[in-house]
Amino acid sequence: MKQFISVHDVADINAMVDKALYYKANPLIDKHLGANKRIGLLFLNPSMRTRLSTQVAAANLGMESILLNVDNKEGWALEFEEGAIMSGNTVEHVKDAAPILGNYFDILCIRTFPQLKNKEEDYSELLVNQLIKYSGIPVVSLESCTLHPLQSFTDIMTIKETFKESYKPKVVLTWAPHIKPIPHCVANSFAQWMNAWGEADFVITHPEDYELSEEYTRGATITNNQEEALKNADYVYVKNWSTYTDYGRIYENDPKWMLNNKSLSLTNNAKVMHCLPVRRNVELSDEILNGPNSIVTLEASNRVWAAQAVLAEILKASPNPSKERA
Repeated sequence: MKQFISVHDVADINAMVDKALYYKANPLIDKHLGANKRIGLLFLNPSMRTRLSTQVAAANLGMESILLNVDNKEGWALEFEEGAIMSGNTVEHVKDAAPILGNYFDILCIRTFPQLKNKEEDYSELLVNQLIKYSGIPVVSLESCTLHPLQSFTDIMTIKETFKESYKPKVVLTWAPHIKPIPHCVANSFAQWMNAWGEADFVITHPEDYELSEEYTRGATITNNQEEALKNADYVYVKNWSTYTDYGRIYENDPKWMLNNKSLSLTNNAKVMHCLPVRRNVELSDEILNGPNSIVTLEASNRVWAAQAVLAEILKASPNPSKERA
């Protein structure tokens, strides 16, 4: 594996899940794999689980991790546009910064966030692509403007770990209310991974006008009828997202879309998932989150093992660097 940006970087999803579950059972089995290697974590927006799970995973592999919170002004404001006239707020161009980061680190991780103002700009994934282009080392997405691959890999791992039946599970991704416009990253990514995995009956349900990009949803059953979607579901993945066509808007905030025990009764005693953080009693009810069907804690805990599997694959694929370091 040369990088980890989307499901397209994974040759065999089930094999990667098996590796993650193996690390869960044997956390330090490869504790020397990353010896004398460094991982750089570049955060352009806040994080808790993604940051900490990646650091724990790197430590389990013997790597040193170094964090730079650009969103908290720990570094210079970066410019990513080609040919930019840097007379505004940006101080350093990625062309100048990325090659240096490539000399400091063996793997470079980036977390960024869409502005939800210009769809073409956000969906171009300029920041991640420029970092890949100029750093010269493997890049791992810790969430981008359109995707959150480590979260989605973890989600499939969690489904495989908890589903013991012989038939294909029915997995429903349902839209939920929120107080502000939320990006499509988690929903896009979950749809992309579920469709690529192909081992579940995958349904997406949302209000009218909340269609996601067909690039990610193609292959799923899509309905505006949440009750119909929930019937006989084995897993319900809850997530808000803003509009895609009229980009970054809120058209609908009906609390009836919030999952509760009444709506859960339509399912096959489904397990409920959410990427966290979650706004209680807006996106998801207390009775669900505090109840026996919620597996959000397991899901979040599994982030470590998913990250460890990805980092290990990259380390095994990358030759030992012969470069001077600062």
